[in-house]
Parts: sequence; C-alpha cells; structure tokens
Amino acid sequence: MKERLIDWLNLALTANIFFVLCSFAWLILALLGKATGIPLGWDVWYQLWEPVFTPAIGILMAGAIISGIASWVAKRLNSDSI
Repeated sequence: MKERLIDWLNLALTANIFFVLCSFAWLILALLGKATGIPLGWDVWYQLWEPVFTPAIGILMAGAIISGIASWVAKRLNSDSI
C-alpha cells in the first residue's frame, strides 16, 4: 500500500514537472510574441499565472523538499539498523 502511494505521488510529481516546463516554454513564446507584436497568448498566460501556474510551481517545490526529507530519513533509518 505504501509503495503504491509513493509510486502514485512520483507519477503526479513527474506530470507536474512537465506541466511546469511546458508552461515555461509557453511563457517564453508568449513574451517573444509580445515583443514582436504577434499574439501568442500572453494575455491568457498572464491570467492563468495566479490560479494555475503558481500552485503548480509550489507543489513542485514542496514535492522536491518532501521527497528529499523522506529520502534522508529513510537513509538514516537504514544506516541505524545495520
């Protein structure tokens, strides 16, 4: 049960990192379009920043921190039992 939960969380975090990377690519394209006068979705991206992209980045950072702490704790517990 624990392994399934960890696998599911890892899958969700993997999907989240690809979402964040795609949104970053969209940001770059939208800014290039805004600079050249071509509408590539800057207004839509900016409207989605607060409700969508900010929580996705926060979840990604929290997942990385929690994963690191869990790995450190597991390593410490395994080294103490040997």
